[in-house]
Amino acid sequence: MTLSNKNYPVLEINLEGIYHNTKKAVEMCREKGVEVTGVVKGTDSYENSYFQVSKQMLRAGCTTIGDSRMNTIKRMRELGMDAPVLLIRVPMPSELEDVVKYADISLNSEIEMIKQLNEIAEKYHKQHKVILMMDLGDLREGYFDENELIKDAVLIENELKNIKLYGIGTNLGCFGSIKPDVTNLSRLVSIANKISNSIGRKLDVVSGGATSTLPLIMDNTIPEGINHIRVGEGIVIARDLQDIWGLDLPMLRRDNYILKAQVIEVKEKPSYPIGEIFVDAFGHKQTYVDKGIRKRALVALGKRDIGDIFSVVPCIDGVTIEGGSSDHMILDITDAKVEIKLGDILQFEACYGAMIHSTYSSSVTKEYIFPSEE
Repeated sequence: MTLSNKNYPVLEINLEGIYHNTKKAVEMCREKGVEVTGVVKGTDSYENSYFQVSKQMLRAGCTTIGDSRMNTIKRMRELGMDAPVLLIRVPMPSELEDVVKYADISLNSEIEMIKQLNEIAEKYHKQHKVILMMDLGDLREGYFDENELIKDAVLIENELKNIKLYGIGTNLGCFGSIKPDVTNLSRLVSIANKISNSIGRKLDVVSGGATSTLPLIMDNTIPEGINHIRVGEGIVIARDLQDIWGLDLPMLRRDNYILKAQVIEVKEKPSYPIGEIFVDAFGHKQTYVDKGIRKRALVALGKRDIGDIFSVVPCIDGVTIEGGSSDHMILDITDAKVEIKLGDILQFEACYGAMIHSTYSSSVTKEYIFPSEE
């Protein structure tokens, strides 16, 4: 039995790998005339990993850092972040003062909020940049009527002296699962051109989405005129681009976020529950497959730590995740390629959901692998 005084579960964050992936992604985008905002919203933790990760993204060539929460942007400033920061969620009315004080740019979709930002910016003798969001069908944030967006863009340009109309942008693939493509992003470019013609200058930024836009850059179909994207997941973990999009990305590392958890029980048990099946601890009625008696390992890692129990991938071949509860993960280890014993530390590659939850969880210890020169 493996004995250890370390506080598991552990999330190992490979900053060298994040730098490597960011550099590759930035180089690929710049070849197409596209700048990258490095999004750190999935890297927040009590050990300030959002600041550590942002340092690597900037070092690798990101022009700005993006986050969706003002409390983390404020904390980054307190830690010494002096690079341009983009608030990537449209601001709450209650946080507008902090938006002006700590963020250089924000995504917006309500003209009344922008007018208030203008008043606050005037008070602080600052100019705040805004990117107006256009909803191209994903049905999350953004103007749905392009004429309304164009009208407000002209108003901002001509009447709000402390607001810089920095550009327009869109979000795709987060709520409505709409895939970025040549058609919808060409429409964004068309709207940007209409605004430029109306105000007599070219917009600085036409932001064509997030990680889900990377495939268009990779296959050289990104519409001309898109000059900016916001990428976090595709840089730091890269797994979803390969597993979901089927992209061949041998140049990107997938081991930047590794969860380590300890085995607390190893026993042979039936694979089908005994008794009347009702609901689990979260009120969901589950289905089970009877595969007979199987060798199982119980691991001290649960939904409380990673959210969806299936948002990690075991690093040992032959191990499958059967399910879990708030504090436990149940593994079928019958076909594992190595022997798994009580007390062993098992490793899992984190997908996006596990990364988000584990970095915010106070019960998960964070450890960093720093670049060699640091």
